Amino acid sequence: MAREKIFVTREHIIPEAIKYLAEHHDVDVWDERSMPPRDVLLKKAAECAGMLTEITDIVDKELLEQTSTLRVVANRAVGMDNIDIAEATSHGVLVANTPGVLHESCADFTFGLMLSLARNIAYGDRQIRAGAWKVFDQIPYVGTDVYDATLGIIGMGLIGTAVARRATAFNMKIIYYSRTRKPELEESLGIEWRPDMDAIFKEADYVSLHMPLTVETEYMVSSRELGLMKPTSFLINTTRGRTVDPKALYEAVANKSIAGAALDVTDPEPIGLDDPLLTLPNVLISPHIASASSATIRKMGQMAAANIMAALEGNPMPSCVNPEAVERR
Repeated sequence: MAREKIFVTREHIIPEAIKYLAEHHDVDVWDERSMPPRDVLLKKAAECAGMLTEITDIVDKELLEQTSTLRVVANRAVGMDNIDIAEATSHGVLVANTPGVLHESCADFTFGLMLSLARNIAYGDRQIRAGAWKVFDQIPYVGTDVYDATLGIIGMGLIGTAVARRATAFNMKIIYYSRTRKPELEESLGIEWRPDMDAIFKEADYVSLHMPLTVETEYMVSSRELGLMKPTSFLINTTRGRTVDPKALYEAVANKSIAGAALDVTDPEPIGLDDPLLTLPNVLISPHIASASSATIRKMGQMAAANIMAALEGNPMPSCVNPEAVERR
């Protein structure tokens, strides 16, 4: 097999995958922790056969129209909102993601956010570090039970299902809304389907978002949806920042329309230090790390590399999202 040029947009995240690719191809790596500038990404796309991207690397019509060499883009993520898949298909460029390897880690993290938010764990830690814990007094840190509460899940894919499995151990009542109803999960986990999202927002003590970012889901959770929630309920978001309107969320929490929110993703991302959400003690924010366990990051890198190798060799890819692109070459 001839050696091809491959561009990897980060060096420090997946060194094992890069080493594997370099054994077979000529790999060029962006060696900074920040994403490659747009001009660099365009230049590399124009001269490489494969690219291994992160979710902040935009692969759009402009990029695809400037390359005649690019044959495969492997995204080290499940979400694909940074890639114009239809445009890639029309240009004969195969696109891949990394499903099936990060859902357990993301579900662990979702529950970590939920417990920390409900029981004021992160808030208590901040207060101690700020010197505010002077006497034994639990009242400023009184939280909300997760056990026996109602969990509403929007999006019952692999991650949503893994979250539901964990919720059964907390004896939670689990309700869900998804594009596709899951009778087998209803039977095995005792979960209940709701025919519309409004019911989830109205009934749940904790609403956990697990849908992809699409045109339909962008800012799907805004003032109206938040207004349906109980003043004692919490929102958990580990999807993409743009699924929730940040201004509406700030208003809902600040005005005590809901009890709080835990976000692993923000809009914009990274969140600005002057963002009003950071002024709210009952908003917990983490830096988009739900999938960031060492084992999961390694597996994601390995799958992305395997997708590139298979595409360049003309073999079936582990997780191609547009196999019909081959016909457009």
